Amino acid sequence: MRAEADAVHSTRRTFLGLMPMGIAVGAATVAAWPRSIVRAADVDGPAGGAISGHFPQQHPELARRVVGASHSNIDVVRELVEAQPALAKAAIDWGFGDWETALGAASHTGRREIAELLLHHGARPNIFTHAMLGHLEVVKAIVAVRPEVVRLPGPHSITLYQHAQAGKDGAAEVRRFLEGLPDVPRTQPAQVLDESSHPIYEGAYVFDAGADDRLIVAPGRQGLLQLRRGSDGTPRNLFCLGEHTFYPAGAEAVRVVFAVDDGRAQSVAIHDAEVVVVGQREK
Repeated sequence: MRAEADAVHSTRRTFLGLMPMGIAVGAATVAAWPRSIVRAADVDGPAGGAISGHFPQQHPELARRVVGASHSNIDVVRELVEAQPALAKAAIDWGFGDWETALGAASHTGRREIAELLLHHGARPNIFTHAMLGHLEVVKAIVAVRPEVVRLPGPHSITLYQHAQAGKDGAAEVRRFLEGLPDVPRTQPAQVLDESSHPIYEGAYVFDAGADDRLIVAPGRQGLLQLRRGSDGTPRNLFCLGEHTFYPAGAEAVRVVFAVDDGRAQSVAIHDAEVVVVGQREK
């Protein structure tokens, strides 16, 4: 019996490992998953089946899916949180400490219906959510106690003002309130690198022997460079601070520093309090 349970456990873990890691997933796909995956990853329940290696924590893939879906897909969010309400509080680190909750995703994309659904299932709102939803008196009360919060960046370094913009007409009063305050950033406070400079940095930087032990720097959207680990890593936008130094979106204290010689980066170092990794550019 133990061998049979181990085989079931192994099969389920393999299945989960083969599931696509992208954040766009349809409700029909979720509905087709075994209920043990939708409700509690690969946990069979009290009948004595195989227990997930993540138990009693929620499976990180479920957290990733609900946070990803909360950017735009209410059907998937509803399917997940109705099956497992605690997922309404899910959070993931997209990279370098850029933590985002499901509610945070709905807040900066202006998805009011998704936000309300998550709140109904126990998600915890913060000033960014209240700004998007147009809760002026709540925003005012928080700012009165902590005036510096108006300069605090949210997930992916998205500003409080941009959350109010995402709320459109429903958050117009919040925008006007923020516009009347001094030093409220409207956009991410960093330079966008001129695209003609991208080739200086683009390429693969190897820091160890494994296939994924490399940092890929490639063009992103809106004139930004992106950094990811290996071919399948989550790309992170890089904001330029000048002198070949950048920070990843949502991680304002991290520094990505390129060593440039003769107009071409030769290596890159990631600084997060101390040097975390140094990668040499592939020839």
